[in-house]
Amino acid sequence: METLEADVIVISAGTAGLAAAVAAAEKGMEVIAFEKGSTTGGTANMGMGPFAVESRLQKLKNVPLTREEAFNIFMEATHWSVDARLVSNYINKSADTIAWLEEMGVEFIDCIAYIKGAHFTHHVVKPASGVPGPRCASYMMKALTERAEELGVQIFLQTPVKKIIKEEGRITGVIAEGPTGEIRANAKAVIIATGGFGDNPEWIKKYTGFEWGRDLYSTRVPGLVGDGIKMAWEVGAGRERMQMELICNIPVSIDDQGNITPDMIITNVFKHPNLMVNIQGERFINEEIMGNPSYLANAVARQKDRCAFVIVDAQIVKHYEKRGFEWLTVLSPEEKVDNLYEKLEQECENSEHMFVADSLEELAEQTGIDLDGLKKTLDEYNEACETGRDKVFYKSPRYLRPIRKPKFFAGKYYPSAYGSLGGIKVNHRLEVLTEDYEIIPGLYAAGVDANAIYGD
Repeated sequence: METLEADVIVISAGTAGLAAAVAAAEKGMEVIAFEKGSTTGGTANMGMGPFAVESRLQKLKNVPLTREEAFNIFMEATHWSVDARLVSNYINKSADTIAWLEEMGVEFIDCIAYIKGAHFTHHVVKPASGVPGPRCASYMMKALTERAEELGVQIFLQTPVKKIIKEEGRITGVIAEGPTGEIRANAKAVIIATGGFGDNPEWIKKYTGFEWGRDLYSTRVPGLVGDGIKMAWEVGAGRERMQMELICNIPVSIDDQGNITPDMIITNVFKHPNLMVNIQGERFINEEIMGNPSYLANAVARQKDRCAFVIVDAQIVKHYEKRGFEWLTVLSPEEKVDNLYEKLEQECENSEHMFVADSLEELAEQTGIDLDGLKKTLDEYNEACETGRDKVFYKSPRYLRPIRKPKFFAGKYYPSAYGSLGGIKVNHRLEVLTEDYEIIPGLYAAGVDANAIYGD
């Protein structure tokens, strides 16, 4: 067995792990990072950029949000059910983190509001193309990787850690498995940052209550099976609330050629605040909350079979075809789609979760929606559209569009998620704690393995 020595060992060179490795190395520590995958960067390679408050870019754009305001918004949103000291640390360090990344050469193209009604806190990394979108944060991870290598961080790829070593009450190193055999690495501190358990359906069901592929269609990043959480538990770590980072979507599938079904541009029809009903055919939200996928997920998760349907008719689709979509995002900036009606019909016919019908009876048969409930809801909803007054959920008249003329289209929504949250109990310094809130000397956790601050 090969033996290595370091001050700090980081388990996984993903988003949190790379940041931790660079930060430790900048303080003069000898750092080893073990990564089970073949590349560094983790899930940030698929993302767009980090959160910050009072950054240089925000000041240039006159974004008025202060750290104090952000803290109060955060704690109000989570109903003070999370570690307030950790939230405060996170927010107060965020602008410095942006500056730290900029010093490494990372450029930020903009700070945006990620969803409708949000504050301008999402710092989007500038890619080579200059066009923001998915995967642009990979340029940030490339810069972090280069900085780590410049500082002498030893990065072992395809070398998963199998065990955390605990001797005489403190953490002293790890056992890893590399391409050429086992490695024992000794260190004064170990940081777990393995990315959660989003690729572990058994854990998802056991610890969150969702069943992947039945009432949850989340992103499964290969290899994120909870290894770091399990190893932490094995050395005495306490268990923190475990949940999914919920959003809500029409499920998609990817074939062997990488083609996505259904076409995400076409499904924008169903992302507007038109009529949404549950399987009983009843409304259960003000559809304007569809602009916040977390709110929508919370609401849909309460419904029978944890699903819901957005319904539009031919007239609404023709409106979007002629006038363009009303809700645009960085991820879906397309304003108009030529021949939208025809393309939507085609997508519905080929999709398991999108439907087209010539009558309400046929739509109910295809979707499983209760026909009587649907008809009753449509009568009430269409009346609200005529009068411009939604007496149940008070939806803005701007989004009250009646459902009358075939063909009828429906998109089926389920809870989804970017991944998991939580598992390892930590304090506001990210030191790992036992169930009795005792610090385990030498053990830290970061990233989603320890992230229980998002509340619901």
